[in-house]
Amino acid sequence: MPLRLNPGWFLIAACISGCASQSVNDRISTAENIAHRAGFERIDIQAERFKLMAFFRLKNAPTILRIYIEGDGFAWATRNRPSINPTPTDPVALKLAAIDKYGAAYLARPCQYFEIRDSGCEARYWTNARFSSEIIDSMNEAVNQLKQKAKVEKLVLIGYSGGGTVAALIAARRKDVIQLATVAGNLDHKAWTRYHSISELKNSLNPPDYWREIGNISQIHFVGMNDSIVPLDVYQSYRNAFFASDKIQAKVIPDNDHNCCWEHVWPSLLEDLN
Repeated sequence: MPLRLNPGWFLIAACISGCASQSVNDRISTAENIAHRAGFERIDIQAERFKLMAFFRLKNAPTILRIYIEGDGFAWATRNRPSINPTPTDPVALKLAAIDKYGAAYLARPCQYFEIRDSGCEARYWTNARFSSEIIDSMNEAVNQLKQKAKVEKLVLIGYSGGGTVAALIAARRKDVIQLATVAGNLDHKAWTRYHSISELKNSLNPPDYWREIGNISQIHFVGMNDSIVPLDVYQSYRNAFFASDKIQAKVIPDNDHNCCWEHVWPSLLEDLN
């Protein structure tokens, strides 16, 4: 079922997606150039349902692997028409991973960085089913493969925007995640859709429903004070699902909004990560 969108939704989609004039090949080249400069190698991971693209870099045999998970990308072409390919125009999570000097990997979302006709993807997987069980299962499988390649026992998951939702839902399936971090993370998409007066993502899982599974994981969530796309209210709705004693905190960044300017402050925010 298509989303019931209000007139402001296209502005939301545009803010998240960036300029839509870039071709898919241009968007792929942008990501590959960022990754190459940072010393990453590209890995295409075949999960049971989807093929996923990852970039991978190890330095000094780390004991913990940090995995950065991309946002929703270029999900909407117009206010009420999904894009034909969700590959991001501005891969924020990749830019953050490139800054990280520790052992790091970057994991794109299903259907990003591939030709859609060759991937078995459907638009629902970047719209109302973007956090469906099949999406999360495939991404969790990709995390398994990255962990095996890194030969580590512990993981830190870092998600940007909708990638924060994915990171939380993956953490709920695992016992090896020692920290969950998000950047402008959409941690409660039911609160998010209420805030923007748009239809619920009825085919998607929601992190607060998994408070039992992830309440014991150390969490830090970076929120832009000027973020009108995923405001602090969304984090607060998520936090209310947990016990007050759970080690979950938000750090509000005064001058940031949803897209700007995370890569500038990321070197100092890295001090809060394991």
